[in-house]
Amino acid sequence: MVDRTDKAGMMTAMFRDRESAERAYDELRARGYDKDEINVVMSEEGRKRHFSGEDKDDTTELGNKSLEGTGAGSAIGGTLGAIIGAVAAIGTSVAIPGLGLVVAGPLAAGLAGAGAGGLTGGLIGALIGAGIPEERAKVYETGVKEGNIVLGFKPHNPEDVRYFETHFQSNRGEHIYY
Repeated sequence: MVDRTDKAGMMTAMFRDRESAERAYDELRARGYDKDEINVVMSEEGRKRHFSGEDKDDTTELGNKSLEGTGAGSAIGGTLGAIIGAVAAIGTSVAIPGLGLVVAGPLAAGLAGAGAGGLTGGLIGALIGAGIPEERAKVYETGVKEGNIVLGFKPHNPEDVRYFETHFQSNRGEHIYY
């Protein structure tokens, strides 16, 4: 059941496996959401587990999105200027080695604005800044550290909230929040 204690404007859900996350991501795209409207958050280890290796197929859109920022990851250090510069250079996806995160979508800019490369609470801060309550942000941070994938987006209308609540639940989405 979706937690509706605060209408944050962003709907989020966590997925334990690539297949569930892929189905949710593909449905967002099919309903008219641009790839730049969809936040994808995972740990570097989670990205490696789900999207790289000889037996993995990275040719899906979500797989490509998870890899977009990894080439520039080493250029992103602990200074705010370096992070903002790297985000500007590569668009809206970023790998942050200091935190071990891969973030794609609007939250990448939020992490850069928070100076996440030098802050241990960068992901929590970005999620709170996006309107997610601190308690829920901590759940997502723990899940990401465990290798889960968090998807987030701003619903276009109330019908989409209801639709994706059902869709995420049927695709093993956990901790669904709006």
